[in-house]
Amino acid sequence: MILTPDKKGGFTLIELMISAAVASIILTASYLCLSAGVAAQKLVEPRTEVLQSARVALAMMSADLRSACSLSPDFDFVGEQRALGEMEADNLDFATRHYMPARLGEGDYCQVSYFVDTSRGSNGFSLWRRRNPHPAPDPLSGGSREEIARGLRGLTLAYYDGLDWYDTWGDANVKKKVKYTANPAPNLSGFPEAVQITLLLDPDPGNSGGKTPPPLVFQTVVRLELADVPSPGAAAAAPDNSDNGNNAAPPGANGGGGINP
Repeated sequence: MILTPDKKGGFTLIELMISAAVASIILTASYLCLSAGVAAQKLVEPRTEVLQSARVALAMMSADLRSACSLSPDFDFVGEQRALGEMEADNLDFATRHYMPARLGEGDYCQVSYFVDTSRGSNGFSLWRRRNPHPAPDPLSGGSREEIARGLRGLTLAYYDGLDWYDTWGDANVKKKVKYTANPAPNLSGFPEAVQITLLLDPDPGNSGGKTPPPLVFQTVVRLELADVPSPGAAAAAPDNSDNGNNAAPPGANGGGGINP
């Protein structure tokens, strides 16, 4: 625009109003984007920690179960169905060969328990692991315990025998020699072929108020790779069918069948 001596450059009132309106729209959009980004960060950060915690917990349980072996001369593998209030809190006891010796006199054998208990320093619940590398008279106690995952909202375990899924496995109150005297249920003795683990974790453990969000669900199926070989006690108690050329395997020690979770 060419300015003449009697005219001065400037903006009209309409142009100023339009510029102010456009600037306000841009500022509002920028604020909304920034607010959404901050809210997403607050939502994602705790969930990232929960995802990492679940990944570590499932990896530890899977590694121990893949190398599961007989827990004691009386019972091989015990999975119990429990509850803490309205929360499912199953319990699992077995022995594993997945152990790195830490002291002299230790081997790769270790008695292991996975259970739910109160979190350390809070009112919430956590997944705990008990380990005892020294065989004890009571294989369900002793050793040291460590907190695996905090903010637990549930732990459910299911056991597969090659045909069906069961909510429990084994019985610590019934000795092995008694179990094999008759025809026990498939889930009463020996080992399952696979174990299904379902973890429910709080997506925001630090949330002290407001509406409780639904839990995040993590699930995996683990095959017990060493459990196909029956323990010496189970093999001795298996019925003798040598007359017809068939050697019956003890319950829970089948090696065939696929995993159909």
